[in-house]
Amino acid sequence: MDHHVPPRARTAVAATFALHGAVAGSFATRIPWIQDHLGVGPGGLGLALLAPAVGSLLAMPTAGRITHRFGGRVVTRWLIALWCAMLAFPALAPGLPALFAVLLLYGAVAGMCDVAMNAQGVVVEQRLGRSIMSGLHGMWSVGGLAGGTAGIVAAHAGVDARLHLAAMAVVLLGVSLAVGPLLLDVRPEAGQSAPAHFVLPARGVLLIGFLGFCGIFGEAASQDWSAVYLDRVTGASPAVAAASYTAFACMMAAGRLCGDVVVRRIGPVAAVRSGGALASLGGVLVVASRTPAPAVTGFMLIGLGISVVIPLVFAAAGNVGRTPSEGVAGAATVSYASGFVAPSLIGWIGDVFTLPFSFGLVTVLMVAVMLGAGTLAPRLGRG
Repeated sequence: MDHHVPPRARTAVAATFALHGAVAGSFATRIPWIQDHLGVGPGGLGLALLAPAVGSLLAMPTAGRITHRFGGRVVTRWLIALWCAMLAFPALAPGLPALFAVLLLYGAVAGMCDVAMNAQGVVVEQRLGRSIMSGLHGMWSVGGLAGGTAGIVAAHAGVDARLHLAAMAVVLLGVSLAVGPLLLDVRPEAGQSAPAHFVLPARGVLLIGFLGFCGIFGEAASQDWSAVYLDRVTGASPAVAAASYTAFACMMAAGRLCGDVVVRRIGPVAAVRSGGALASLGGVLVVASRTPAPAVTGFMLIGLGISVVIPLVFAAAGNVGRTPSEGVAGAATVSYASGFVAPSLIGWIGDVFTLPFSFGLVTVLMVAVMLGAGTLAPRLGRG
């Protein structure tokens, strides 16, 4: 295999991850505006916010075939451009059915783009011969924080979300069109048959995907419930409750940006095993806490602990799959299914029992990450 990777190709794939994160971060901050604008209650909004997950899960298994047919560069550059453009549309929806339809398409494009850019990242990593996936996911987090910060400023200044999101869409689309042509042109090897239209993951990919499922469960639970947990269980002020999510997200971003150094030094299995141990300790702290400080510390440890799980899951799946895009598509479908069930399951267990009991389940899954880290071993070598 050609080990020469132009520096611009690595920069372009990092920029693509950051753009993907910036779209997600921008949209998330304007959900309250969309809810107020349409006058929908929590139930209606919750239903609409399920649409992106449904769209993603339906579209992801098709990404391998599309990438095989058109090539990695073409598919990644046009999907990221399309997703940047899609940012303008949710705020324009005239009612709940239209919002659901827009978010279904938004999720489908996001999911296929996620698979394509991760497959691109796996190929660049393979050709470089060293770990870069954690840093790429770190760039996603940086993009998400940047998009979210801009959104908070716009919301605070009272800017109409239709104007804000349209302007962001234009800026991000412009950047995506500039970096797209610099991506690596990944083509299938001569004589390689096309994958099926809708690929279900192979057994090896399923096992790797389960590790991702546990990691994303911890991420989705912390993301959606940390502020509520701080408020209801520890009696924290609204500012401290909101800060718990920011602390979690910042630790996750920091962990990913530093993750490649750790992986190169101790290998992926030890990195995920020690990450699982940290996240388990964080879960125990959250469950035991009845005051804000230890609970925030617990969420920070969960963020740091799971930060390298998904990048290494995708890297391993990309190496074990028949092609990188097929392996990533399989692992992503299994892993992201978790984000689909985690927020509502945590809420349901919290209603029937207690929120600390819910986070007991999160802790058990973090222990599963620690114990299951070995599934990454035979496929990923050392760093």
